Amino acid sequence: MTANFLHAGWPHLIGNLWFLWLSGFILEDNWGRAIYSVFYLVAGAASLQFYAWCSPGSYIPLVGASGAVAALMGAFLVRFPKMKIEMAIVTIFYRFKFKAAAYWLLPLWLAMEFFYGAALGQSSSVAHWAHVGGFLFGMLGAFVIQKSGLEQKASAKIEAEIGWTGDPAVVQAQEALDQGKLDEAVSILEKHVAEKPASTDALIILQQVHWRRNDIPAYQKAAAQLIQIYLKNRDVESAWHAYEEFSNTPDAKLPAAPWLELIRHLDENQQNFDRAVSECDLLARAHPQERPALLALLTAGRLSLKKLNCPGEALRFYKEADGSPIPHLDWEPNIKAGIADAERAIATPVGATK
Repeated sequence: MTANFLHAGWPHLIGNLWFLWLSGFILEDNWGRAIYSVFYLVAGAASLQFYAWCSPGSYIPLVGASGAVAALMGAFLVRFPKMKIEMAIVTIFYRFKFKAAAYWLLPLWLAMEFFYGAALGQSSSVAHWAHVGGFLFGMLGAFVIQKSGLEQKASAKIEAEIGWTGDPAVVQAQEALDQGKLDEAVSILEKHVAEKPASTDALIILQQVHWRRNDIPAYQKAAAQLIQIYLKNRDVESAWHAYEEFSNTPDAKLPAAPWLELIRHLDENQQNFDRAVSECDLLARAHPQERPALLALLTAGRLSLKKLNCPGEALRFYKEADGSPIPHLDWEPNIKAGIADAERAIATPVGATK
């Protein structure tokens, strides 16, 4: 049992971890943690015992989890024989990728291990017979787990724990949408959103309904509300994904405050400065009378000057901020300093000396 947790070095450990992940994650998803963990530990012990039977006179210490991992590969073959596995052959001169079904790729690997074990015996530094024993045990174990009903019980329990249970109103609206009753779906969802404005499920479906009705303004309103909820929940990735879809609609103008928050994500987290400057420009033109527009111009000026080395664009943004109708006495020193820095950068190109 303990030999499965000992390895001869980092390459040995990392290699086993890599194949453990490749073949193990889908089995754990189907079996659950309890069955998967017991199977893994028992299979590891069985594979090493199989090696001991094949090499009873060996005095070389045997370590490593490759026998247990081979058992996962055998179980994978039984449970998902038709699943395609992407392979790559890499040489100095070329890289060739292809996909192969498990039902012929994994037996080929087993045959190779059997051949090497028979040909090399104890002279090899690799425990090929542990691989063979683990693989065969894994096939048998997966078959028993499947036929005994344990897998079905585990799957039902997992589904009960992680399965989606929607709000009755949301489920009713989804059914109406599926049946093409768009007006009924809108009525249900708008009432539900009025009662529960933070319901992301309802807003997602409401977007779909408005899109199918070709009601773009209503779609944009629902999308904007959804983006703001995502941002409030600090789910910036979902907010950005929703905004990407929103921005593909005609005359898309997100409210200024959440738009600026998304731009900060582009700047600080993604460091996508080009896109951040572009979005700042769009925000400033869409909401010229709102304070976030002024902050967007200052952000665009700073990024153009400091990150993109575009002092001409930076000067334009800072001058637009200087002429903004929005009161900006508190930002006046920053604007004047930005204008001066941009003009200095234009007068002294990169690489020039004075």
